Amino acid sequence: MDYNNNQADKDLAVVLVVGRDRSGIVAQISDFLWKEEINIEDISQKIMQGIFVMAMLVDLANARSDLGVLAPKIEKLGDKIGLSIQIQHQRIFTAMHRV
Repeated sequence: MDYNNNQADKDLAVVLVVGRDRSGIVAQISDFLWKEEINIEDISQKIMQGIFVMAMLVDLANARSDLGVLAPKIEKLGDKIGLSIQIQHQRIFTAMHRV
């Protein structure tokens, strides 16, 4: 088994999720990502006064679609399940949040 984890082969993006907490959120989003062949590299979540907040670092290198197709699809999933879900390349996210 090859465990080579070469960062140069990765196409990283950030998925941000915000909405009212309920069961199944992580499962629904993970299922969407799995079906799109997107690997979850890292995940952090918190519930703040009933509001679910999650950030995921994902690898798009083997994704079925490019980000231009994925973004509206994941936003549509968010609308369907009552959450705000956004995805953007990591380099753009990092540049926007640099202090």
